[in-house]
Amino acid sequence: MRMSEDRQMLAKAETLIEALPYFQRYAGRSFVVKYGGHAMGNPEAAQDFAEDIVLLKAVGINPVVVHGGGPQIGAMLERLGVETSFVDGLRVTDKRTAEVAEMVLSGSINKELVGWIAQAGGKAIGISGKDGGLVTARKVARRSRGVGGGNAEPVDLGFVGEPATVDTAILETASRAGMIPVVAPIGAGEDGATYNINADTMAGALAAALGAARLFLLTDVAGVLNGEGELLTDLTPVDIARLETEGAITGGMIPKLQTCVDAVEAGCEAAVILDGRVPHAMLLEFFTSRGAGTLVSAS
Repeated sequence: MRMSEDRQMLAKAETLIEALPYFQRYAGRSFVVKYGGHAMGNPEAAQDFAEDIVLLKAVGINPVVVHGGGPQIGAMLERLGVETSFVDGLRVTDKRTAEVAEMVLSGSINKELVGWIAQAGGKAIGISGKDGGLVTARKVARRSRGVGGGNAEPVDLGFVGEPATVDTAILETASRAGMIPVVAPIGAGEDGATYNINADTMAGALAAALGAARLFLLTDVAGVLNGEGELLTDLTPVDIARLETEGAITGGMIPKLQTCVDAVEAGCEAAVILDGRVPHAMLLEFFTSRGAGTLVSAS
């Protein structure tokens, strides 16, 4: 038994030694993590995630968490009897729907995450893009796909927005104070209206503005796969454009990869698409030589 315990302790020590160069390289840098998907509905996965975030802070990295909440918004709308419609898969957000989205995102989900991080031993502060002028939003412009090859028509999605400007002062102030910002993807427009922002888009904009060392997008897939189902571990914007042209990437992966490309081309060092269902996937990706997802870098 003693020999077995010694081997286990040695394995733990070797893991720490393997991680040491990464601790040293990224101390004081920012990591932006988009949290969503499977992990949000699984207490065990949420606990693992919170522990990972607290560990990052403990080794001198400044994590910023951005969370989604589409399913929870849908459930609350149904419970309140608020009817919603979709155009090309995008929810049309009227004033009442925007109010419910803010209530769910900035309220229950945001504070639940703050609680998980506190339970793991960290100090988190829950905010939205409205706080401290973090994000000024603009209305998203979309066009329909067109029917039967017809011309695409403009679509009014209501109060669906995207970041127009980002002021990171509140994030930097919180990080310097030893706190972990947890950001709900809600922003105010110059017109004073409240806009619901896609969480991936929000995370990418914050990562770019912070010049983050990493943007992590936690999803429910292993990463980007090729035609044979093999994980593509390293991609550049040129690779991604080629894969899209070849039809190798489709559906929801396209906007996620575009978020990664936009972030790295605007100042984020690298972006990673990870399977949030894998315990401690973020740590495996970053602090070991093996990696665990698809990393997108500028070159």
